[in-house]
Amino acid sequence: MNILFEEKDLEILISTMNRDSLEFLVPMFSSLDYSKISILIINQVQNEINLTSNYPNIRVINSFEKGLSKSRNLALQNATGKILLISDDDVVFEKGFIAKIINAYHKYPNAAVIKFSALKADKKLLNKYSTNSKSRLNAFDILNTSSIELTLNKFQVDFRKYRFDENFGLGGIFEMGEEAVFLSDLKKDNKQLVFEPQIIVEHKNSTSSEKRDILDRYFISGALFTRIFKEKYLFWIFVKMFFDLKHKKIKMNNLNAIFRNAIKGHKTFQQSK
Repeated sequence: MNILFEEKDLEILISTMNRDSLEFLVPMFSSLDYSKISILIINQVQNEINLTSNYPNIRVINSFEKGLSKSRNLALQNATGKILLISDDDVVFEKGFIAKIINAYHKYPNAAVIKFSALKADKKLLNKYSTNSKSRLNAFDILNTSSIELTLNKFQVDFRKYRFDENFGLGGIFEMGEEAVFLSDLKKDNKQLVFEPQIIVEHKNSTSSEKRDILDRYFISGALFTRIFKEKYLFWIFVKMFFDLKHKKIKMNNLNAIFRNAIKGHKTFQQSK
């Protein structure tokens, strides 16, 4: 099904917490007028604070639920755009980002997801990206994906079936990896997952993975690999340990503790099912 998308078809899904003003949008859209863009804000609150919008194109849902994946799922459930861009509240969008996204979907009209590139605050790339487009993401691509890099084609993804696993992501039992789980579920059903080496966004703060110590990361990885790869989870734990050793992210004398934590994550996930 080939659809000619327009820039007005893009909707940005922003997850945030405890907001009572739209002022946080100003630095996010420094290169353009956000009042002319379709935006859905999920504002998770703990008290009577409510966020409202006077702009017809900016919708707000105030929710008393906690957890990033819960926020993402509520956004997907209520999204109206044809192309959806997943976002946090601490990013800055690059000039011309909407045109880059729309052009990519004209290039890959059957893509369920197109992953783009992002920058860190120091203007360096957020991840190690290919310099070429990829028409199919592999397992390594999926495991090295941040949610702010993702766009979704609503014609290709049924959000009643495909949802973020609420065990993963900030506020969940395992506070990373929700993107990889979501993409893996799509890939298992042969949905087309694409990468385009176009920069669309800058992330101003450290990512959640960068803030975690290595033992915590392996605890989460043990659960994540079990969720995605099932009985092959041990193979992927060893693959991760090999690459982390190679890139000097871990040391030989820590391997025993690291492996134990990964197995602990595996067991915790199994018990949570």
